[in-house]
Amino acid sequence: MFKKVLIAGRGEIALRIHRACRDLGIRTVAVHSTADAQAMHVRLADETVCIGPPPARDSYLNVAAILSAAAITGADAIHPGIGFLAENADFAAAVEEHGFAFIGPAPEHIRLMGDKVRAKKEAARLGIPVVPGSPEAVRDAADARRAACEIGFPVLLKASAGGGGRGMKLAHDATELEQLLPLAQAEARAAFGDDSVYLERFLAGPRHVEVQVLGDGTGEVIHLGERDCSLQRAHQKLLEEAPSPALDAASRARVTGIAVSAMRELGYRSAGTLEFLYQDDAFYFIEMNTRLQVEHPVSELITGVDIVREQLEIAAGGALAHRQSDIRLDGHAIECRINAEHPEDFRPSPGRISDYHAPGGFGVRVDSGLYHGYQVPPFYDSLVAKLIVHGMTREDCLMRLRRALDEFAIGGIATTIPLHQRIVDDSEFRRGAYDINWLERFLARPAVAVP
Repeated sequence: MFKKVLIAGRGEIALRIHRACRDLGIRTVAVHSTADAQAMHVRLADETVCIGPPPARDSYLNVAAILSAAAITGADAIHPGIGFLAENADFAAAVEEHGFAFIGPAPEHIRLMGDKVRAKKEAARLGIPVVPGSPEAVRDAADARRAACEIGFPVLLKASAGGGGRGMKLAHDATELEQLLPLAQAEARAAFGDDSVYLERFLAGPRHVEVQVLGDGTGEVIHLGERDCSLQRAHQKLLEEAPSPALDAASRARVTGIAVSAMRELGYRSAGTLEFLYQDDAFYFIEMNTRLQVEHPVSELITGVDIVREQLEIAAGGALAHRQSDIRLDGHAIECRINAEHPEDFRPSPGRISDYHAPGGFGVRVDSGLYHGYQVPPFYDSLVAKLIVHGMTREDCLMRLRRALDEFAIGGIATTIPLHQRIVDDSEFRRGAYDINWLERFLARPAVAVP
């Protein structure tokens, strides 16, 4: 096992990785920007290295600074976290070329799945059903029109080099397609440095279902069930649950079996997530995230598997600690992403934490680096905490979640806690009757004060 791991990320996930390392007796190195000098994971790490000013391009995306920090501190391995360089194949390759272990997938798998067009082709080759779309990136308006006529309107324009909704546009006809293509290309270029986009058939009301896998790189792969991530705003997830209330045992076995079979053939290493759209009892692959996911705790709570610990042990050359027959889906778990945002219009709300009280009790977990007096910086993602609740049934889980949300106190900044309280009280959500468009419709309704 490693003696010292450098954590190349920030926020709650950096603290999560630090804790997993300490549970294994591994020393940690926290790299940070000047804006994060007082972050909790920095305060707790065994060693710290400042790698630059607040802008991410000058700190968390500075590969030379990160590798230098690993060298001067004598780190054995680097964990990339979940953002910034986590899915950068060149970074993963550079880490290994400089003699450090990369705690994540092989660079070639990151590169393969990072190109969404290539990923869909590979998925089809591996026997994974895909959403009908253009086989290649479209070059111009004429190329896009030809592809759309074959697919059928409406179509989505999507960035080839990334996800998260950046560069995504919905075109209902040829005129709209021609107008939106340059906008999608410009957004893709700004977000990923690559303006290539491809077309995909638009599904009207699917669920967003993803399968968590773990592989050891030699063909041994297991799954940890599925998660439902359909509650999204502007293609950004807000709440996730496991298992999905939309799947029965047969559909669950079908999609997890597809995922495991494909990853075995690929020889996948580390944690990964295959994402699908689910509609009319059919699954369609949309992308694979070759990294730890923000929502990984719900899978941990229903299986009892520490995914970050598994990442560490696999990267150190160990075998999978579990066989598929060991994995049992136990109860239900829901995660609420608590963002430093105004809950009505989602304006960012950085600032100093004047009051902080995390909920507790049986089945309640909070992943957060917040503390009284901490200054939430304005430079990065707005996620400041994750509230994850586990119960024997979905109804038990919802009752516990409502109580935990009522207990959660964060003063000094606006957060999305009131929005989550509204969602949990909604009858449609409580029935599990939602799809990827549900939250946008919900937000369009007049808000009713929560007692």
